[in-house]
Amino acid sequence: MVEKDEWTHIIKSKSSWLNIKLSQLWSFRDLIFLFVKRDFTATYKQTILGPLWHFLQPIISSFIFTFAFSFIAKISTENIPPVLFYLSGIVPWSYFAECTTRTSNTFVQNAGIFGKVFFPRMVVPVSSVLSNLIRFSVQFCLFLIFFFVYYLKGNVAIHPNYFILLFPVLIITMAFLGLGIGMIVSSLTIRYRDLSNLVGFGVQLLLYLSPVIFPVSIWPEKIRWIIFANPMTSIIEIFRYGFLGIGSFNLTSLLYSMCVAVVLLLTGIIIFNRVEKNFIDTI
Repeated sequence: MVEKDEWTHIIKSKSSWLNIKLSQLWSFRDLIFLFVKRDFTATYKQTILGPLWHFLQPIISSFIFTFAFSFIAKISTENIPPVLFYLSGIVPWSYFAECTTRTSNTFVQNAGIFGKVFFPRMVVPVSSVLSNLIRFSVQFCLFLIFFFVYYLKGNVAIHPNYFILLFPVLIITMAFLGLGIGMIVSSLTIRYRDLSNLVGFGVQLLLYLSPVIFPVSIWPEKIRWIIFANPMTSIIEIFRYGFLGIGSFNLTSLLYSMCVAVVLLLTGIIIFNRVEKNFIDTI
C-alpha cells in the first residue's frame, strides 16, 4: 500500500494577476521581519554616526532650505518658523521618496536570492515599506520635538486641530503610493534599466511640484491644479493643517490622493505578479 505524500508547500504559477495572498505573506512574517532588520542594519553599516543619520538628514535639509529659500529667496512660510515649516514637509516626503526608490529596485537588487530560494516575492517590497516606517517614526519624533518646543514657547501661531486624527490615513496613503509606484518601476526595470536612473530624478523633480518647500498659497490660482495633481500635495497640506494650523484641508483632494494610491497599488500588483513568473530568465 502506497502512503499518500503530504506536502507543506506547493509551488505553482499564480492563476490571477491580482492574487495577493495576504495569508501567505502572513505565514512568511518572520522572513519579512528579517528583511526589515537587514534593511535597517545595512543602511548604516560601516558608518560612524549610524542611526543618528535618521535625525541628521532632515535637520540638515531643513537648515539648508531655511538658508536658501527663507533667508535668501525670502519665500513665505506663513508665519511658521522656517525650520518647523520645512520639517513638516520633509518628514512625510522622505517616507514617500524612500518607499518609492527602495521598492523600485526589488527585482534587480534581489535577483540572486530570488533565483535560489522560493518565497513570495511580495515579501521584499512590503518589508521595504515597513523598514522605512521605522525611519519615518524616528523622523516624526524629531518633528514633534521641534513642534512642542515652538508650541510651548507660545509666541508662534501654531494651531493644532482635530485633523491630526487623519494622520494614520495619510501614512497608509503614502505607503500605498510608494509601494505601487515602486512595484511598477521594479517590474519595468527588468527590460528597461534606464528607469532605475530616472526614478531618483523623477522623485526629485516631483519634490518641487509639492508644497515641501513652497506653500501652495504662493502659486497663482490658475495653475494650482498642477500642484494638486501631485497626490502628495494634499497629504502634506493636511499634515501641516492638522499639526500647525496652516495650509488647507480639501476632502476632494484627499479622496483624489487615496484613489490614485489604490489604483497605482493595484496596477503595481498586477504587473508585479505578471513579471515575477519569468523575470529570472530576463534579468
